[in-house]
Amino acid sequence: MVEITGKVTVQGKPVTLLGNLPKVGDRAPDFTVMDNDLKPLSISRFAGKRLIILSVPSLDTPVCDLETRRFNTKAEKLGEDLTILVISMDLPFAQKRWCGVSGVKRVVTASDHRESTFGLNYGVLIKELRLLARAVFVIDRDRVIRYVQLVKEAGEEPDYDAALNAVRNLQE
Repeated sequence: MVEITGKVTVQGKPVTLLGNLPKVGDRAPDFTVMDNDLKPLSISRFAGKRLIILSVPSLDTPVCDLETRRFNTKAEKLGEDLTILVISMDLPFAQKRWCGVSGVKRVVTASDHRESTFGLNYGVLIKELRLLARAVFVIDRDRVIRYVQLVKEAGEEPDYDAALNAVRNLQE
């Protein structure tokens, strides 16, 4: 396991990321997280689909809420074979509550709180806080990573346009 300090900050303070951040062109690593019904969920559930994985610290924060809603709205125009998976350390109960209140339709939420396999396999687990760093991964139908953005400050939004353009490029 790799430890990288200083690539990401939380409120301006450098934090340590655990795991291995995959690169564009890598096969998307597997993981096991929990869906809102407390059932295991892995990347294989999305086989043959285009996938945006959003790694967020907590859906109950303003930036994570805004990011998830914005991707949900934009995804409606990008086809039915696109899934947006939002993974956080929030408990499945909190995620299910958030989904009910938010009214999002194109987003699947999942919790990495139990084993942190997503955080470690994607290099976004913040050691000091046991939260996930904010990141965006665009994965094609063959499970190849086509776009990666690790957001440098956890309280900032990702580059929506770059991520959505990467998804659009998968349609061609």
